[in-house]
Amino acid sequence: LPISVLFESNLIKYLKDRNYPCPAPFANRHGKSVGIYNKKPYVIFEFVEGRHIENPDENQQKQLTKKVAELHNITKNYKPLYKKHRWNYGIELCRELAQKEAEEIDTADSREKLKWLESELSKLNLPKSLPKGVCHCDFHFSNVLFRNGRFNALIDFDDANYTYLMFDLVGLIEYQAWPHSKPFEFEKAKEVLREYTKYRTLNNNEKRHLFDVYKLSILIDCVWYFRRGEARDFFEKRKIDYLDDIGRDRFYDLLFANDE
Repeated sequence: LPISVLFESNLIKYLKDRNYPCPAPFANRHGKSVGIYNKKPYVIFEFVEGRHIENPDENQQKQLTKKVAELHNITKNYKPLYKKHRWNYGIELCRELAQKEAEEIDTADSREKLKWLESELSKLNLPKSLPKGVCHCDFHFSNVLFRNGRFNALIDFDDANYTYLMFDLVGLIEYQAWPHSKPFEFEKAKEVLREYTKYRTLNNNEKRHLFDVYKLSILIDCVWYFRRGEARDFFEKRKIDYLDDIGRDRFYDLLFANDE
């Protein structure tokens, strides 16, 4: 049995026990929610009504932000039993996966891209004190169910892992404030932050290092799309260059200076 599946099934049971809106897994007569068929694991989930909204309105975006903050409040004290069997987003995993990609492609360009990525990872400042918990890590519209315009369930925890709680927050900001090929909109990012912090307060350390978690998320994306673009110019590199031009301190000031 792939133990990473147990990570997910245990997590969802933990969430359901705390009334978080996600589909519950059914247990078999032996009390187990993970079965095996043709040597592959499976889980049967309850049906949850709702529909996917590709372009949620402002109110629906706020509902999602609230539910993400609630997810983090629940998982910040959760100690996943099978954590080490999951791809937990961080510097070491990003470097390891990138090295595998570069080795598999085995071109001068892939080696140059890896060199750049490793250099960027070395610049990250992610203190051990930054709060961690389980993040969903994939708020694609197909993973969110609305019913009668109201948030009804978060589904598909395939990418969920134990990482910095701000990783999901960065995902929300990315969707609303930095759409593909458009400038970063700091006012929209601040709106997301204001909504999120109604339900989970960010400590000063988190605020200071949101910049670094944001860069980590982009570098993780670089791994998933490692074959896209050339080492001298590709989408993730342009985003990293943009953030580096701003710098950690100014990024903090633009988002949080007026809050203190």
